[in-house]
This record gives sequence, structure tokens and C-alpha cells, in this order.
Amino acid sequence: MQPQDAGGEGRRPHVAFVVTEDWFFASHFLPMARAAVASGHAVSVVTRVRAHREAIAATGARVVALEAERSSLNPMAAGYAAGQLAGILKELKADIVHCIALRGILIGGTAALLAGIPSRVYALTGLGLIGARQDRTGRLARTALRLLIRGPLETARTRYLFENPDDARILGLDPDSPKVAVVGGAGIDPEAWMPSALPPQPPLRIALTARMLWSKGIDTAVEAARLAQAEGATLELALYGAPDPSNRRAIPEATLRDWSRDGVVWHGPTDDVAGALARAHVACLPSRGGEGLPRALLEAAASGRAILTTDVPGCRTLVRDGIEGLVVPPDDPKALAAAMVRLSADPALVARMGAAARARIITGGFTEAAVTARLLRLYAELA
Repeated sequence: MQPQDAGGEGRRPHVAFVVTEDWFFASHFLPMARAAVASGHAVSVVTRVRAHREAIAATGARVVALEAERSSLNPMAAGYAAGQLAGILKELKADIVHCIALRGILIGGTAALLAGIPSRVYALTGLGLIGARQDRTGRLARTALRLLIRGPLETARTRYLFENPDDARILGLDPDSPKVAVVGGAGIDPEAWMPSALPPQPPLRIALTARMLWSKGIDTAVEAARLAQAEGATLELALYGAPDPSNRRAIPEATLRDWSRDGVVWHGPTDDVAGALARAHVACLPSRGGEGLPRALLEAAASGRAILTTDVPGCRTLVRDGIEGLVVPPDDPKALAAAMVRLSADPALVARMGAAARARIITGGFTEAAVTARLLRLYAELA
């Protein structure tokens, strides 16, 4: 028997995903849309449409355009977007509003409130700079978010998806609460990311695949590589990714080009992350915080690569120090350099950690199948 819902007996609820950028949905959440469609849900994706309409529509979801600038901090602009979205949700007759990322939650939650739709899924994919800042401003911002999301934007039929338990606690929620699901990020298909043989060593080849943002710790990785080389380690650091022009924390291209010397190379964006990882022994993401669960780490682990990362929410959720990789304090190039030196001197350790990282993906709930199965159970609870 199919679940019943307020929208009518005998059918699955209509799920409306709300996400500010179509590229973000296309790069992370297509499996969720496919799984919802396959299970009988009508699915709409409301987003700022640019270059990824066809990829989203190929899942069977309807794509609806919404202009909401991700980088805008103007409350009036956000309010206008929420009003526009409320009208869209009413027209769609959406039963469940699934809001992705912080801005999607704020705009989508407000729109659901205006449209009178109580069944909501708030999927927090990290807190960005608000989560990374440990000063008074950061603490005040987190408190304000908690009061807003857990206050007027929450209903008895609101459920939460988190990519790490730390973010649940920041919003004042118990990770084990029935209204909370902590999942393995957006999940990854282990059949699409297969391990390959490690290249000969030395040198130790380190790949960093991410948007070129200061918050990702790119500068920390570059400085650490220089320090490790000065200590006699034979290694190369390859940077793959582009600055995000809509993000205030983007690293200027001139800076990235200036870093490209003496075994550090910025390759720009790539459509072949699997190839970049295959040419590497180790993946590195020295994030300063604010992560949900970085896809770059899921891809590296599924590819059977040891990981160098930092002790921040999300990163430490996947990587356990000394097992799948080495975990160092954020913003600490000396500690990261020491980890690079250790791995450059121990190829057997690199191989063991890579194998453990792959096993972690398969057995730890980080696959697409595990994540989408949990999501569908959550929808069933709301039906």
C-alpha cells in the first residue's frame, strides 16, 4: 500500500526541492531526485537555472526557475525571492518542501511558511563562514540561525538532514533525535569511483580538488608543501579547481598562478577528477571549517586514496586519524607539512590508508544507495 498524504489518498507526496544554484544540485543531488521519482513521487526542482536544466530534467524532475542570488545578503532581496517561491510552491501543489543548504533553508522555509506547507526537510550542507568563525560574530550568527530555523521556520512536521553530527548540535538538535537524520553527505556511487593502482613513489603526489577558496585552506596546503620540501620530502602538490566568482572567499587567479612553482601546480578546473586522483597517492583538503561533508573527500576515499585533512566538522566525520588518513588542526601548515613528510616516507602506510578509505565508503553509510534509502524513509514518515 502506498503512503497517503494531505495532497490526496493513494499517491506519493509531491516533493519540491529548493536550492539556489542549479550547478550545485546537478553536482551533488541528482541521485536524490532520481530515487524520489523512481519511488513514485512527483518531483520539482526550484532553482536559479543556468546551464544544468537538462541534467536535472533527465532525472524525471520538473525544473522551475527562481532568481535568488546566492551571494546576496540583502534581506529585501531574500524576502522577494521567498515571496516569489511561495507562489511557485502553491502553484505546484507541493506536499513536502526539501530545502538544500543554508540559504535554501532560509528562503525555502520562509516560502513554505507563507504557502502554508508544514512538511519540510531542511538539509544543511554546512555552515560556511558562519560555522568556521570562532569569534563573537560567529557565535552570535549561529545563535541567530538557531533561533530562526528552530523558531518560526520549524513545524511539528519539519525533519532535518545533516552531513555531520556537529551541525545538528549547533542548531540545538540531538543527532539521535527522531526528527534528525545524519547521512553520508550526498553519497557517492562506489562503482563510478573505482580504485586504481598507485603510481610509483617517489615523489609523493598530492591532489587537492576543490573550489579555489581561502576557506578550503588552499594556501595552507601550498605552504605545507613548501615546508615539507624544505625538510627533504620529495613530493608534488597538484591543485585542481576554479575560483567561484560569486563567492567572496575566492582566491584570485593571479595568486594561484604565482603559487605554481617548485612542485606546486595549479591546473585550473577539471572535468576529470577521477583521472586527477588516479595520478595521485594522496588527496588533501585542509579546510578551515564550515563544511557539511565535502564531496572531494568522498570521491578520494571511494577512489582508494589516503586523505590529508583537518579536524573540522564533516572532514573528521569521514576520515579517522591514522586509519583513512591523517587529521591535523586547521590553519596549521607545520602540522600538515609533518603529515606530508610522514606519508612521503612510508608508501606502505599510504596504500593501507587508501584501502581503508575505500572500505569506509562501502561500509560506513557513505554510498548514494544508503543516503537515498534514508531520505525515502524520511519522506514516508512525512507522508
